Amino acid sequence: MMNSAFSDRTAQVLEEAERLKLHCQHEDALALLEQLVISDPENVAALEEIADNELSLEQYDRALRAARRAVELDPQSYMGHYIIGFVASLREDWMGSEQELQRANQLKPNNPEILRCLGWALFHKEKRVQGIVTLERSLNLDPENTLSLCDLGVCYLHVRNLKKAHNLFERALRLDPANERARECAAAVAKLKRRGEK
Repeated sequence: MMNSAFSDRTAQVLEEAERLKLHCQHEDALALLEQLVISDPENVAALEEIADNELSLEQYDRALRAARRAVELDPQSYMGHYIIGFVASLREDWMGSEQELQRANQLKPNNPEILRCLGWALFHKEKRVQGIVTLERSLNLDPENTLSLCDLGVCYLHVRNLKKAHNLFERALRLDPANERARECAAAVAKLKRRGEK
């Protein structure tokens, strides 16, 4: 009976932490989650959430520590593998990134965010076609994701498919007119097109 009450309490804390995270109150969410891990050091869900919140705060070393601990406790933690792969990608460790993101994708197939990061890593690991195809899949699953639109646009820009790149950046700007990355990339495409016309 004690265990059941503890489980209910744990579920409530995780739920509240999730609510805080969705409202960008990452420090408050972390305070709750850290208390949970103090009382239950092997709580994988809490560790995953700590890693996710630290990622949002750009505390990459802390996110990595929590994600690695989650994977150590539960090798099936797709969130743990995803975060390790994401941080590796930020550090341009494309091999490590691909390996972790492939594992996350096996554990949680058809997740647009995992596929987006995996496509980006593959493209930068010189698996360009596979990277573009993976990014296209991510975008098909989440057609209004401006991160996917921009990532795919940048990849098409690199392979000099200016028309596709332009269309993707325009779509991103329609969805988010203040998107600085999309605006800068659209300007780069326009400049390359003008050069090509001369």
